[in-house]
Amino acid sequence: MKRKIVLLFLLAFPLMLYVYFSMVKHNSLFLPIVTKEVADLPKGKTANDKPLQLKEKISIVGFLGNDVLARRENIFNINQKLNAKYRDFEDFQMVMLVPEGKEAEVAEVSEKLKSMADITNWKFLFAKPEDIKKFYVSLNVVEPLAEDGGSGNLFIIDKKKALRGRKGKNKAGVEEYKDCYNSLSPSELSNEMTDDLKIVLREYRLALRRNGPNKREI
Repeated sequence: MKRKIVLLFLLAFPLMLYVYFSMVKHNSLFLPIVTKEVADLPKGKTANDKPLQLKEKISIVGFLGNDVLARRENIFNINQKLNAKYRDFEDFQMVMLVPEGKEAEVAEVSEKLKSMADITNWKFLFAKPEDIKKFYVSLNVVEPLAEDGGSGNLFIIDKKKALRGRKGKNKAGVEEYKDCYNSLSPSELSNEMTDDLKIVLREYRLALRRNGPNKREI
């Protein structure tokens, strides 16, 4: 009888732990949803004329604004701290929204990036400023766009087009709220954003294992 109780406990305990941690607002198993579903990307043109969408992709989204060259430091930080780590994941992409007419500036920065690393995951979308602003509003975040239509912040959007971040109590019991990550801060990209992105990637790895080993996804 005791042996059966021990075996039952060993089987049930991991499941109880999983359910418990899944209910915690921010932990190592799940990154909270900040905005349930953001809008589709605005209509526009990509640098390679290929279609671009958020659904079924894990996306890092940024807004470069009217002065792309002024945000070169942000771009290089992103490339070094994020692209270098996650560029091999098939379902991972970095989407930068840029106002129409800034193609030459993006081409200049892209050439510099190519000399540093593989930039296959970099996706530049050129759209009307008003459409970019509408999309940004759909994120429902605290900080507005800058006057030039850009932002130094990055956003994590999952495969279901939900904005992910930190909301509620962390494992230390401290209330926190985070809907974006500062691309000018290498330490924030290396620590907080990398940690949070790992959680999202791990969620999909676990889902992939449950759904079968033959799918070639994250």
